Amino acid sequence: MTSKQRAFLRGAAMNIAPLASVGKAGVTDGVIGEIDNLLENRELVKVSLLKNSDLDVKEVGNFIAKSLRASLVQTVGSKITLYRVSKRNDVYHIVLPD
Repeated sequence: MTSKQRAFLRGAAMNIAPLASVGKAGVTDGVIGEIDNLLENRELVKVSLLKNSDLDVKEVGNFIAKSLRASLVQTVGSKITLYRVSKRNDVYHIVLPD
């Protein structure tokens, strides 16, 4: 992913709310499955790391991205933004700049 594409996705993510959260239990199979479904349906997803979690946001972001073959767009504060092209044809596909 180029820096131009990453900047485009960061701009698009500014207007979306976190749809999944990682809490005290950490990154469980349930959380991974939920984020996987969200990526298939939306392509661009924000994840929130709750305050009661003692995890590092960048480590969690990298772990989730690697587990789901997604791209880590950014981490800001306790928020993680992920992107992955959906295989479904019935969803809106984000068109990245070249």
